[in-house]
Amino acid sequence: MFQKGLRFAVSTFYKPFVKLYLRKKRPFRYKGLKLMVEPGVFHPGFFFSSKVMLHFLDTLSLKGLKVLEIGSGSGILSLYCAKMGAEVTACDISCTACENTKANQLKNGLRFNVLHSDLFSSLPAQRFDLILVNPPYYKKTPRNDSEHAWYCGEEGEYFERFFRDLNTFIHKSSQVYMVLFDGIDLQMIERHAKKNRFAFTSVYSENNWIERNFILRIESSPAGNV
Repeated sequence: MFQKGLRFAVSTFYKPFVKLYLRKKRPFRYKGLKLMVEPGVFHPGFFFSSKVMLHFLDTLSLKGLKVLEIGSGSGILSLYCAKMGAEVTACDISCTACENTKANQLKNGLRFNVLHSDLFSSLPAQRFDLILVNPPYYKKTPRNDSEHAWYCGEEGEYFERFFRDLNTFIHKSSQVYMVLFDGIDLQMIERHAKKNRFAFTSVYSENNWIERNFILRIESSPAGNV
């Protein structure tokens, strides 16, 4: 009951404040990385999922890995991986987000590929060692670039396309990680995964004052079991 009340308070007061605050370009810092986040781009300082993925990445050896970040936003995950010695490709459906990632590259003296792409659609054929995705998970059809950071379609079409095309960009040893939280329709995501013969394993989680964020490792499942 307390958790529900807290989430209601956050929805009523915190989210409108954040929306108003983020109408202007705002900074973010993480372990020596300095970013500016453009209006309309997902800000890693005000939402928990990016920080949880960053904490998880701290546990991995990234040097020399070929990494893809899907939905790069401000570029924080890609920047961190590049700083740790990975060969990085970042993509986003939002032109604003792509330009924001490129600007943050220059700001931090890092270089990697940044592509304007709806999921895998504009990526050249290749295989990645590590794929990171912080997906949209609210069931609504996005109406503009900024809404693609939040909405996955009425039936979770984002996840259907993600799992449908994933096999083309991974090899037998690839690691694929997706960060989610406990307020979403996980069964919907599982249905799309199972349809395309993928399974989930929970590998990391963090609790905060309103939600639990968790990271799933996505692996091929020949039998289609999730």
